[in-house]
Amino acid sequence: MPDSAASATVERPHTIDEYKSSAKPTWCPGCGDFGVLNAVYNSLKVKGYNTEDVVVISGIGCSSRFPFFVSAYGFHGVHGRAIPIATGVKVANPDLKVLVVGGDGDAFAIGGGHFVHGMRRNVDVTYVIMDNEIYGLTKGQTSPTSNVGFITKSSPKGSVDQPLNPLALALISGATFVARGFAGKPKELADLIVQGINHPGMALIDVYSPCPTFNEVNTFKFFRDTTQTIPATHSTSDRAAAIELALQDDPLYLGLFYQATESESFDRRVRRLQTANADESAVMDRLFEQFS
Repeated sequence: MPDSAASATVERPHTIDEYKSSAKPTWCPGCGDFGVLNAVYNSLKVKGYNTEDVVVISGIGCSSRFPFFVSAYGFHGVHGRAIPIATGVKVANPDLKVLVVGGDGDAFAIGGGHFVHGMRRNVDVTYVIMDNEIYGLTKGQTSPTSNVGFITKSSPKGSVDQPLNPLALALISGATFVARGFAGKPKELADLIVQGINHPGMALIDVYSPCPTFNEVNTFKFFRDTTQTIPATHSTSDRAAAIELALQDDPLYLGLFYQATESESFDRRVRRLQTANADESAVMDRLFEQFS
């Protein structure tokens, strides 16, 4: 399907520096979010977007500082509310390319309800989650993706909660594009983000993004040792097979798990219904008459 955000003529190739804001990232040295940021810069360069055609929306957390570091429109929202904000932006102006960014706490804790409904609603946005399996901004507590036994300030004897599986949750909630990346492989991650942007619906990319300050378990070395690329024989149109892969933890797979290209996105459904009622003034008159 055509990419409406790319409708503006690009007169010359864009450079990565054009997508960098004047604000310097404030993350800890060695944070995986740097790799994700560079992957986003590269994906925007590949797409050739003008900066005024892009909106970056986030919630709360270390990774949610993201909009400050991208030279585009940005919205730093409240905790867990990135998806509803992005939905409003996309429905109000479908020609904008909307990126949603955040961490595992923002996405799966207070934002968990919005996550589920965002997946089933299938808004045409790309959601990049920097999953470090800990709350970093508040100095190191367990998050919804922390493993059982994980010791933090909030779980000194080890976490007793089962970790949430982001990919499995997205798949059973009706997501139409589900992928997993790793901050230590920014080139492959940039390719996944480009695929997500091209997808005509909600694209979820959960990214292993190690926190070097508060998580000494799920490190870059840990993910290099435990991850593998999804087998080439996997069919990305097979949702049951995708769920099976998502539930495996030895190895942890990276790549595109599932994509359904035939589902109509939420914003396109809204636009279609609006077009069907082209005489908006008449529609409003009927509504005022009905409810006044």
